[in-house]
Amino acid sequence: MGEFRASFGVKRIYEPPADDDGFRVLVDRLWPRGMAKENAAVDLWLKDVAPSTELRKEFNHRPAQFAGFSARYRSELDANPAVAVLLDLAGEHPRVTLLYAARNTEANHARVLLGYLRGRPGG
Repeated sequence: MGEFRASFGVKRIYEPPADDDGFRVLVDRLWPRGMAKENAAVDLWLKDVAPSTELRKEFNHRPAQFAGFSARYRSELDANPAVAVLLDLAGEHPRVTLLYAARNTEANHARVLLGYLRGRPGG
């Protein structure tokens, strides 16, 4: 893995791309509804870093379930090789933006992933 130097951020994919987004990574398992691929400005679709299908369906974007979901997702991330891909990108780009489609801008898997990455050495 390269030296960790990126600043990670999160953003809804439905927001317009910005120059300061840097390298844009879609971290959803499913392609966002209504978003044309040519308008998404996605540099990489890393669906393997998203929560498992079972966990995603169990959570179903219910805020009351977010604490349990977060703990289980972090456990999944501990064993997920796709995390290494993000850490490698962090060594190659000054800014990596994690893109997600969820309506809730606070209680979503991209926020959990962001916290997880920032908790890693050098993050």
